[in-house]
Amino acid sequence: MSNTNNSNGTFWQDREIRFDSNIEAGDLSLKKGEFEIDVLDNVEDTKGNNGEKGKCIVTNLRMIWICTRNPKINLSIGYNTMVNIKIQSSNSRLKGTNQSLYLLTKYHGSRFEFIFSNMVKTNPRLFSTIQAVFKAYQSSKMYREIRLRSAIIKNKCLDLLPKEQIYTSLSGVWNLSADQGNLGTFIVTNIRIVWFADLAENFNVSIPYLQIKSVSFRESKFGKAFVVETNRTSGREFVLGFRVDPIEKFNDLYKEVSSLHQLFSSNPILGVEYQAEEKQASLEQLMVPKTSETMKYVGNKDTSDPLAPYYVDSSERVANTSIGFSNELGLACEELKDGMTIKKLWQCIYKV
Repeated sequence: MSNTNNSNGTFWQDREIRFDSNIEAGDLSLKKGEFEIDVLDNVEDTKGNNGEKGKCIVTNLRMIWICTRNPKINLSIGYNTMVNIKIQSSNSRLKGTNQSLYLLTKYHGSRFEFIFSNMVKTNPRLFSTIQAVFKAYQSSKMYREIRLRSAIIKNKCLDLLPKEQIYTSLSGVWNLSADQGNLGTFIVTNIRIVWFADLAENFNVSIPYLQIKSVSFRESKFGKAFVVETNRTSGREFVLGFRVDPIEKFNDLYKEVSSLHQLFSSNPILGVEYQAEEKQASLEQLMVPKTSETMKYVGNKDTSDPLAPYYVDSSERVANTSIGFSNELGLACEELKDGMTIKKLWQCIYKV
């Protein structure tokens, strides 16, 4: 058996929440493929460290807050843990009542709420940048996540992602996940490997290099097999085997995927693209539900959940619920969350 490992490890920056990381050990240093989008000074961690000013660093994978007085006090919040983002009032020791950024997150089965206040009221970048980058992250998951049976093939052709290039498209490749195997086409790009069945395009798998732990070849009951093992951090740990016909093409495919996997590890393409607006929106505009998007989307449509504010524990909801009279319904009910309407809530629940 031959094996090529990912020596650069796995990405945790977008999938974890970390408190008080060791800065000297480089725990908050940007990883390959991660880049800085914006830096804001004078940002208060209003809920966890009320009265403490700090620096907020926005990257393509996470939001970092570092206390100015004591850098050992810090936060790293990955976008994959964020459930909902909103703007509403909070009480700051430094600014009193102030409009703040609320982040509702979920990590390892626990819910965390973070509140950040910009001490410069005339600068809405804390709100606009986080909202736009989070949406760009949500809409580009195909770059970073394994997908099974997804709508990626149209008329035997791969629906390419932005900046994606096909290097090899090889027919006559058997997927050995079933006892009898399935014949299909194997596609190699600069971002991922893809296989789909010849008889059913929706029977497919897309594996980004980011989630590949190793590639190897082994002997199987079907003969020599090309094996792809994925990372456990992807949430889906797989060991997938493929047989190439004719066998003469096997070594070429193995060498190509191994080489591209190593190349990607040294210079990852993570898909999150952010383009700042020439004219920043005001805070009042940011608090109004948008009818048109102001940022550049990459990949699939936005998958953020408008019902996320309603997912908190029932005990917490009861304690924080306000009841009001709805003229539209003609009865008393729980007041709607920011940006939500009766019509939108009905459509989200019943998928109409």
